[in-house]
Amino acid sequence: MFSIPGKQAVSLTPRAAAHIAKLMDRDGHQGLRLGVKKGGCAGMEYSMEYADTIDPLDEVVEQDGARVMIAPMAQMFLFGTEIDYEVSLLEAGFKFRNPNVTEACGCGESIKFDETLMADKPA
Repeated sequence: MFSIPGKQAVSLTPRAAAHIAKLMDRDGHQGLRLGVKKGGCAGMEYSMEYADTIDPLDEVVEQDGARVMIAPMAQMFLFGTEIDYEVSLLEAGFKFRNPNVTEACGCGESIKFDETLMADKPA
């Protein structure tokens, strides 16, 4: 939907791709489906769930044995995002470096997108 020929919608760091591929192999899923939903103190949150089927409207990104499906309504918000997997002493998880985010809350779980993207979203 929001693709540029020759450019993937999102990119995965080697750590993220390895972790997603491990999750796919371990549990037999087709990949991870990414989305965005209303919530949190900044207004929006990322969603991530296991996917056992590929929806024909999903944007599919495959890299180094990992597969990520982007839900149709999330594609405009996630285009250009780099996904990493970070491990620290206190936590481990996916981190999103998204050029479309204009603001994030202190906890890092909630985000706000560029208002022009919200204006383009169908009602």
